[in-house]
This record gives sequence, structure tokens and C-alpha cells, in this order.
Amino acid sequence: MLSSVLNSPRAVEVNIAIIRTFVELRRMIADHEDLAKMVAEHEKCLKGLTGDVRKIINLIQPLVDGPTKKLNKIGFDPGESAL
Repeated sequence: MLSSVLNSPRAVEVNIAIIRTFVELRRMIADHEDLAKMVAEHEKCLKGLTGDVRKIINLIQPLVDGPTKKLNKIGFDPGESAL
């Protein structure tokens, strides 16, 4: 605000630089608005998928962990007595 009130060549240069900066910021925001919309749409899709992925992981986890109880041995062990 002060640069627009002062009446010197330097104040005019500063005022023009400030206006150009705000114009550039506005242009950058406008250019990336479509990108922000695309990211928001992808986030919505991913939120729906995370629940499904969590269900799949919960189903697979017991298979990865292995059996929870000791399995009975099947077959003949030559070290055991037959009696």
C-alpha cells in the first residue's frame, strides 16, 4: 500500500513488482486447479478401495501366519516303540 502512495520511481517499480507477483500467483492457482480436481477424484476412488484391500489382507493374514495349533503327526516314526 505504501508503494502506491509514494510518488517515486522506486515506489512505482515496487508496486508493479507486487502486482505482477499476485497476477503470477493467480495464474499458477488457475493452472493447477484442474490437477487439484483430479487428485481429489482419485482420493475418492482410493478411499473406497482401502476397505476392500483391508478385507483381503485380513483374509490372507492367517494363511501367512501359519497354523495356530500344533498338528498331529501322520505316519510311522521309527524312533517310537511299537508297543
